[in-house]
Amino acid sequence: MSTITHPVIQNCPNCDASLPLEALACPQCHSLVHSVRLDQLAKDARALEARGLYPQARELWEYSLPLLPHDSKQAEWVRQRIQALQQAEAGPLEAQTPTAPQPKPPAPPPPSWVKKLGPFGPLALLLLKLKSVLFFLLKAKFLFSFVFFIVLYVGIFGWRYGLGISVCILIHELGHYIDIKRRGLPAEMPVFLPGLGAYVRWNALGVTRRQIAQISLAGPLAGWIAAAICFLLYTQTGDPIWAALARTGAFLNTLNLIPVWMLDGGKAFLALGEIERVALLILTLGLWYYTREGLFLFVAAGIVWRVFTLFTGREQRPVPDWSSWLYYAALLIALAVMLHATPDALANQGRTIR
Repeated sequence: MSTITHPVIQNCPNCDASLPLEALACPQCHSLVHSVRLDQLAKDARALEARGLYPQARELWEYSLPLLPHDSKQAEWVRQRIQALQQAEAGPLEAQTPTAPQPKPPAPPPPSWVKKLGPFGPLALLLLKLKSVLFFLLKAKFLFSFVFFIVLYVGIFGWRYGLGISVCILIHELGHYIDIKRRGLPAEMPVFLPGLGAYVRWNALGVTRRQIAQISLAGPLAGWIAAAICFLLYTQTGDPIWAALARTGAFLNTLNLIPVWMLDGGKAFLALGEIERVALLILTLGLWYYTREGLFLFVAAGIVWRVFTLFTGREQRPVPDWSSWLYYAALLIALAVMLHATPDALANQGRTIR
């Protein structure tokens, strides 16, 4: 087995605080010191798993264990992953070994607590046996919530627009989901909340602020792609439904970039310092002047608030990250162009969005 030498890191890559010798987690911001290395190991291990190379994938997961605090949830998840890969390696070999048929063991007696419940005992035992069915229903909440989401919006807006906007929102959420999974992080499928939107539940596992920003912005990026496809279909067909979907998609994704509360912009702003925030404010005001879309004034107001929280010490100052700023700025510009182009295209056709 080859060996991997892990670099010694003296400053936290997330908050730039000085680190004790051989520290695995930052004592100030609690992020993982070797998060970049762990992210790369997870990507490589996932790629090997996808090719069926389980021993090599398990070896990479084992390399990552010394970089994690022993009692952390991340280390426990990696240990479980290693165990699952060991079982996958042994599976085919066990399947080739013939075994003599074994007599069916007698059914075990019911637990003692069943008798204590009297006539309610059999019912409690049945409910316990149905836990696997209940677990499946909980795991299927993505499908159930999405179907209900579609039914509600189709009932309100008609089947074409209702189904179209539901799919556009799904694509936005899948942008988050795919970006999380490609980093080797655990995540659940999106859950839809009619009238409120949707969310993806995931475990950050000590990722850096830059990674959180990139995951947060992956949703609006996917949403912009969906809106751009709708706009392209409008230019080819002249059907105003596609223009309506393009404009609505661009509006919702721009709304998501307001840096407040639980919106995507609020999480992405964690990676931006004061200079990047002020620069983004100037850009946003310029986009408002270009588009005359009042929504950009709300984005600007959110930026002003986040600049205030940073200067007053209500928010920890991050390490400057211009790559996240460029990602954020490019999305705002792309969405502004979409919002600006769609009404013009409709005006040329003498149509309006309803």
